[in-house]
Amino acid sequence: MGKQNVFKTLGSVLIVILGNVLYALSVKLFLLPAKLVTGGTTGIGLAVNYAAGVPVATFVLIFNVVMLAAGFAVLGKQFALTTIVSTFTYPIALNVLEFLLGDVVLTQDIFICTIFSGLGIGLSLGIVIRAGASTGGMDIPPLVLNHYFKLPVSVGLYLFDFIILLVQALFQPLEKVFYGIVLVIIYTVTLDKMLLMGTTKTEIRVVSGHAREICDAILEKMDRGVTLLSAKGGYLREDTTVVLSVISNRELPRVERLIHEIDPESFIVVNRVSEVSGKGFTMSKEYR
Repeated sequence: MGKQNVFKTLGSVLIVILGNVLYALSVKLFLLPAKLVTGGTTGIGLAVNYAAGVPVATFVLIFNVVMLAAGFAVLGKQFALTTIVSTFTYPIALNVLEFLLGDVVLTQDIFICTIFSGLGIGLSLGIVIRAGASTGGMDIPPLVLNHYFKLPVSVGLYLFDFIILLVQALFQPLEKVFYGIVLVIIYTVTLDKMLLMGTTKTEIRVVSGHAREICDAILEKMDRGVTLLSAKGGYLREDTTVVLSVISNRELPRVERLIHEIDPESFIVVNRVSEVSGKGFTMSKEYR
C-alpha cells in the first residue's frame, strides 16, 4: 500500500471515529437525559437498561461485537473491516462520556432534546456512511435478511426500528413514544441531507433553434461540458437539437442569462441531480 493510500485510509478512520464520538455525545447530552425512545442498537440498549439495569454502553458494546461476528460470517471479511471501527468506538466513547460528564444536563426540555438528538444522530451517521463505513449494530440484521431472503434493506431497517420502538412503548409513556417517532424522522431526514450534501448539481436541457450558439457559449464562457441530443418536436414533427449540460447550483442564474441573450424564446428545463461523477466534477478536466 502506497503512502498516499495509507494517509487516505487513516483519514477515513479518523472521520469514522469523529462520527461515532458525535453520536455518543448526542446520546449522552440529549437522548439519555430526556429518557427518549429511539430505534437501532441504542433503543435496544435503553430497553435492556430499563428491564435489567445493564448500562447502555456495556450492552451496545456486547451487541455490536455479536453483530460484527454475524456480519463477518455471512457478509464476509470486507464488510467486517469497514464496520469494526464503529463497533468499538461508539460504545467506548459513550462509556467515556458518561464517566467524564457524569450527571451534566444541558436542558430538560423534551422538545429541544428530541430536535438536537435527531440532528446529532443524523449528522453523525451521515459522517460515518460518507466515509464508506458502517455503523454496525442494527445495520447488520437487515443486511443478513437481504442476503438470505432478498428482503430490501430499507424495509428491514424500518421494520426493526418499529419493533424496537414498540418494545420501549411497554415501559414508556405514550407521549415519549410519539417523541421517539419524531426523533427517528428527524435523524432519517438529516441523514438523507448529509448523504447528498455537496454532491447535488443542476442539469439544464435547452430546446432552441440556436443550439449550436448556446453550446459554444456554455463551453467558452462557463467552461462546462455540453452534449447535443437529437430530438423531434411533438407538434410540428420537426427535427431539433437539445442542449444538455450539468453545472453547479450557483452557476444556474448566469447560464440562464447567457441562454436568454442568445435566444429569448428558448425552452429551458432545469433539474436537480443528486450526484455527478466524471471529468470536471470528480475527475480533473483534460483539454484538447
